[in-house]
Order: sequence, then structure tokens, then C-alpha cells
Amino acid sequence: MNYRSFTDMNQLILKKLSQIPRDIDLIVGVPRSGMLPANLFALYLNLPYTDLNSFVRGYVYKAGERLEEIDVKRHKKVLIVDDSIGSGKALKKCKQILAPIAAHYTLEFCVIYATPERKNSIDYFFEVIPTPRIFQWNLFNHPILHHTCFDIDGVLCPDPTPEQNDDGPKYIEFLETAPVLYLPKCKIGAVVTSRLEKYRPQTVAWLTKHGIEYDQLLMIDLPDMRSRQLANNHASHKATVFNNSKYDLFIESNLKQAIQINSKTNKPVFCTENFEMIYDSQSFVYNIKSGKSFPLLRKLALNLRNHLKAIV
Repeated sequence: MNYRSFTDMNQLILKKLSQIPRDIDLIVGVPRSGMLPANLFALYLNLPYTDLNSFVRGYVYKAGERLEEIDVKRHKKVLIVDDSIGSGKALKKCKQILAPIAAHYTLEFCVIYATPERKNSIDYFFEVIPTPRIFQWNLFNHPILHHTCFDIDGVLCPDPTPEQNDDGPKYIEFLETAPVLYLPKCKIGAVVTSRLEKYRPQTVAWLTKHGIEYDQLLMIDLPDMRSRQLANNHASHKATVFNNSKYDLFIESNLKQAIQINSKTNKPVFCTENFEMIYDSQSFVYNIKSGKSFPLLRKLALNLRNHLKAIV
């Protein structure tokens, strides 16, 4: 599974920006996923920018102004930007939309990410990524959600505050009224939570209220919050479910638990605490005191520095 974040995309654009010809007059983004990279191109190249539909209607966004009619003589060479190309259907549709005005411009097409099969069907691409692939901006719309386990608190809704988390009336009120945080747009595989089984009615009602469809809901069958704290098996509970071969991804809110789930399953875990995909728990060292994770090489460097200080 190949994951790319907003940060990955921005760094890649900066690294390979010189591939884009400097005689481009206008940047056009393909809604919706192409809008962000198109905007970045326009900012870094200091060029006017618009979206595909506005371009067809004859409007362009320019710094310091709301709307400006396109002057064909000024904006002759146009770069059409999307985030990626896979099947090629979006590119075909884009060209159909542009067909009525295509003769008036020199149109070139750019994507940030291309599959090996489609890299030659585009004018510019920045990185070749084979499928399966997931982007930060399409994660909650991706078909892989059918085979994904979701945590609830910190993912589907915010975590309860310490005051709300009383294992009593305030907690029940939270379960019933919590706002939505990240809402999947398709049916998900399993909701896997450390909530207690006794709160299943409130949890099911909340999921139904917000139209969240799922195959199964798995909770912890213990009598109260204290028993759950003593058991301290949050990650183990989730990893046991995730080990089922039909699940390909786990979306977890807590970084420490995400690393533990990955360690126990050797399967990818996406963490909403830092919006990182964890493929290999050994590449992270979790600092319990600070609550932060560190790449392993950085941890080794810190250990070496401390060792040298001790020698001195």
C-alpha cells in the first residue's frame, strides 16, 4: 500500500518544479483533487490560476483580484493539473470538457502521481506509484474502506474530555451527542473500539444517526472503566480483529496504539494523530513521556550524542 500525504506532495512539487516549462501562462486545476497541486504550482511559479469549469467559462483567478476575464492572447499556453492518473477516465472526461475551447489554447497535462501503466499518457508526471495507493486527501472516500477497521474516538468523533469520561451520565451524554470528526463516505469494514460493551446501544444509535455504515461493531466486554484500565488491552483488542485476513488497513487515533497495532499485525495502520501511515513499527520509537514518535535513525543519533556526552 502506497500512501502520500499533503506534505509529501508539496515536497515533491518543490523538488521537481523545474520540470514545468516557464512559458506556461496559466495553471488550471481539475476539481477537486487537482485544485491543491494546481494552487501550489500557481503560487510557486507566480502564475494566474483557475479551476477547470471556470476556465471553460472564461474566468481566471489572479492575485489581488477576485475574477478577471481570460485574455486569450495573454494566456495561450495552459497547464491542466490533477493529483494523479490511474485508469485514465478522469483525463478523458477532462479533455471532453475542454473540447469546445481546446483550439484556442496550447493545452498540456500534468499529474503529481502516475501509475506505471499510464505515465506515458500524460505530458508531465512527478512520481510513479503503482496501486494500491492512498492519498491523504482521498482516504475517507477510498474503496479500501470496505476492508478497513475504524477506531471511533479520535477518528469518527473527537475524544471525550476527562470531565466527560466519567463512565456515567456525562459519558452517556457524550456518546449520544458527540460531533462527527472524520466521516467516511462509503461502507466500512469494522468499527473496532475500546468502548465498553454496555455502551453498545448509544454507540449504534450515534453511528446510525450519522449514516455511518459498517459490517460489524466490536467493543470490549468488561464491566466498567476501571476494569478496562486494569486490563490495558486496547491495542491487543484492536490487533486481534485486524489480524483477520479480510482487513487491509486500520485507522487509529492514538499514535502509541497505532504503533502497537502495527507491531502485532505487520499490517499498515493510519494514525489521525499525525496523519502518518505506519508500515513498520520498528522505524518508530515512541517516547512515552513526551507522547511523540521519532524515526529510528533520529533516535539512534540522539543515543550516540548522549553516549559521547557521557564519555566526555
